[in-house]
Amino acid sequence: MNKIALNFARIFVGVLFIFSGLIKANDPLGFGYKLQEYFEVFHMPFLSGIATGIAILLCVMEIVLGALLLFGFWAKKVTSGLLAVIIFFTFLTFVSAFFKVVTSCGCFGDAIPLTPWQSFSKDLVLLVLIVYLFINKDLIRPVTTSRSWQSASLAIVLCASLLFSQYTYSRLPVLDFLPYKVGANIPELMATPPGAEPDEFLIMYNMSNKKTKEKKVMSDKDYLKTEIWKDENWEIVGTPEKKLIKKGYEPKIKDLLISDASGTDYTKELIENPYYNLIYVAYNLKDTDEEAMAKLNALALNAAEQFNIRTVLLTSNSAQDAQAFSKKMKLFTEVFYADAVPLKSMVRANPGIILLKNGVIVDKWHYNTVPSFEVLSEKYFSK
Repeated sequence: MNKIALNFARIFVGVLFIFSGLIKANDPLGFGYKLQEYFEVFHMPFLSGIATGIAILLCVMEIVLGALLLFGFWAKKVTSGLLAVIIFFTFLTFVSAFFKVVTSCGCFGDAIPLTPWQSFSKDLVLLVLIVYLFINKDLIRPVTTSRSWQSASLAIVLCASLLFSQYTYSRLPVLDFLPYKVGANIPELMATPPGAEPDEFLIMYNMSNKKTKEKKVMSDKDYLKTEIWKDENWEIVGTPEKKLIKKGYEPKIKDLLISDASGTDYTKELIENPYYNLIYVAYNLKDTDEEAMAKLNALALNAAEQFNIRTVLLTSNSAQDAQAFSKKMKLFTEVFYADAVPLKSMVRANPGIILLKNGVIVDKWHYNTVPSFEVLSEKYFSK
């Protein structure tokens, strides 16, 4: 019975760690963005610049530890490493959940969004299983006792996970779980369908009795139902609070607002354009790849001259910084502005490029994989 339980724990933990590592390695830049949130919460902004590097290392560590546990290699070291990792992440998810500082933990990337409390519960289960594995580490048997095979297996898993993370970082995620994936209809994803239930709220009043000094908190419904408002001894103290009691329908894209330098809303005009548009996304111009931007600028010029394709640059920088960058790079594109959060979700690159037509994302590319003007012309523009 103990052997069955041990094998179950070993397989469950090993597979889950590999799955978690691979999902995040599929989108290391997105995981890096999540780490930056934690760094801000814990007052460690100095680590934000290397967040993506840390993200890749954490992904590789999860995959390697999970694989070694399945293989049964170096059981003492592996279970000790797993225990240290799960204790750290259990603490992190508890702090996130209890203090409501990070709304989504990012444990499984954007593939399986978990709330902090869900993530904390998951980590508690893993903690129990890993403690069990640690206690029984001497009973874990390796699939082979050959040291050369063990070393070779470690090297293969380590190199494969590093190469996969580097591949997705220098291109785009192999699997896109974000709302702005190829084929997505942006206007539809921003709309709320007819009849969809809205959020349901209660207004909470802080009540105080001027005569007895009694205090109570009650909802607006109870306030009217009990007719306490008729009692002149009771008064509302402070500002009423709005409490969400039931979450209603939420569009997949709810935070996209595109404007020009003066603040005029151009969202509808840009995303509902019935013709091809090239959208260059550079959420932070200070960190964008200028060599790539120069190539994209040449592409924009050719597209405009030969096919009258509109090209715009979306950024979250200030108008002053964007105009200075545009002048420096002699950009041919129009410049518009949006919040950094949706821009980071649009394309995991800085800069990245989206081909948009009638609100639908026809294709998108990392700046390392943008096809030539001739290829784009033959595949899209000349048809």
